Amino acid sequence: MFNELPVRQKNANLASEFVMRVGIPHSGGKLAAHAFNENYPAMVSASAFWNRTKREFRIPEATDLSELDFALDSAGYTGILNFQRNGVQEGIAGIFPWSYTAYMEFANLSGCSWYSQADLCVEQAVAKNREAIDYRIRATATIMEGMLQILYEWQNELARSCNSTVVANMLRPPVPVLQGRNVSDYLFSLELLNSVWDRWHGWLDTPTLIGIGSMCRRDLHDAEEGLYPILETLSRNFPSSSRAHCFGVKNLALNELPKMGFIASSDSMAWDFNSRVKAHKQGVSNSIERRSNEMTAWMRAAMNRIAASTRLPSSFLNN
Repeated sequence: MFNELPVRQKNANLASEFVMRVGIPHSGGKLAAHAFNENYPAMVSASAFWNRTKREFRIPEATDLSELDFALDSAGYTGILNFQRNGVQEGIAGIFPWSYTAYMEFANLSGCSWYSQADLCVEQAVAKNREAIDYRIRATATIMEGMLQILYEWQNELARSCNSTVVANMLRPPVPVLQGRNVSDYLFSLELLNSVWDRWHGWLDTPTLIGIGSMCRRDLHDAEEGLYPILETLSRNFPSSSRAHCFGVKNLALNELPKMGFIASSDSMAWDFNSRVKAHKQGVSNSIERRSNEMTAWMRAAMNRIAASTRLPSSFLNN
């Protein structure tokens, strides 16, 4: 029967084991091919697919990404840097160059395993005071509400001609993202997210996956802003059926993240930064071959850290 919306939809299908995603800076090409050949799960930024001249997303006709397990990042950090350089943009929140509908349509056509909501990060480089941090936390929750409203309208329209299974497969819910600078910020961001998501309860299930943003280059142990205190606090407050993806954490954190029962995955572009730095120091070209080799070395080291980890005390586990 048509005109029936899917109910209790999940926003991601997760593996039971911890997943490390390698960041891919392109929408295809040799680096994507290398990740495919090595069977690395990947994370790709939406900006890699954006054609700035035509002002539209481009999905390559043939790419190894289509054969990869890749997740889609909304490019919030890149968006804010562009906003700071070039001023107000024409898309979401005046930060992104693309609209809600352009991003969501692309995300659902891209073939990604899951896609993150458009969010406003709060790293030191882009949010220099408390006013900016608070605004971006609240705006991220507001953007999530806007995306769900659009998704609901689209699914209603599609349900006129398709059954609920087809609707659910064609138009999937995004992965919400928490933002913050300190422990209290992340708890507030989670409170806002729960308030937004609960308004759609029944149509959507509790988020299977929730992203934790602004993790890059973060101190691990600081009592207020450290990665571990933030994650330990969130673990005690997360929805019982939800797990987390940590965006861009340090390699060293992989000694501990897989031990935390509520952390499902992480991603990193550190391998590409390492490759640029090493090439510069050696006075050589940062070739695709060098970058591919650095990707392999970084991922092998990461997987060794993950494999060597053991479970943390129960204080780090959900519930």
